[in-house]
Amino acid sequence: MSATQRQVTIANLGLGNLHSVVQSFVRLGVTATITADPDELRRAERLVFPGQGAFRECAEVLSGEVGPALRDFIATGRPYLGICLGMQALFDTSEESEGQGLGVFPGRVVRFASDMHDEATGERLKVPHMGWNQVQTTHPMLEPDGWYYFVHSYYVVPDDPGLVAATSLYGTRFCAAVARDNVFACQFHPEKSHHAGARLLERFLAQ
Repeated sequence: MSATQRQVTIANLGLGNLHSVVQSFVRLGVTATITADPDELRRAERLVFPGQGAFRECAEVLSGEVGPALRDFIATGRPYLGICLGMQALFDTSEESEGQGLGVFPGRVVRFASDMHDEATGERLKVPHMGWNQVQTTHPMLEPDGWYYFVHSYYVVPDDPGLVAATSLYGTRFCAAVARDNVFACQFHPEKSHHAGARLLERFLAQ
């Protein structure tokens, strides 16, 4: 099946600007369907859940009909890609605010410490973490030791270390991606990560 025949549905939950995500798929020859309709989310061939912003607003959206629709989709075994907040939402809770995530995986979302320093230079590290960071992984969706673009103050801590598909270092070594069966999710933004990000999206389309 060619890229133009593949179907991608992007969950539009009001959690950030989707333009760059949509354009990344357009450059790969794929026209994405953008929707918040629970029935359309359930019927998706491939589902992308991108997001930026606060966990509180995300939890509020998930507490309605969208949350069960996303869990139902994941249960079908069809490919799911979570980006940034779309990764954090897979877990139970977040230190950022009250509210429940999808609970697909047990674990929590925690904030970077405010007193972190670069191990090499001793320079104090700013939170949020913004910019390019190298990712350590052996997962086939990612480039070994590839560089990806991050914008975040929080990161996931899965109860099951076997979920961790990639890590990165910013004051502390943190989980940069998780994977299990049909689910792949990353804390970085593939749509802002140039060639390495495009290759991740191509591999997602090939599933």
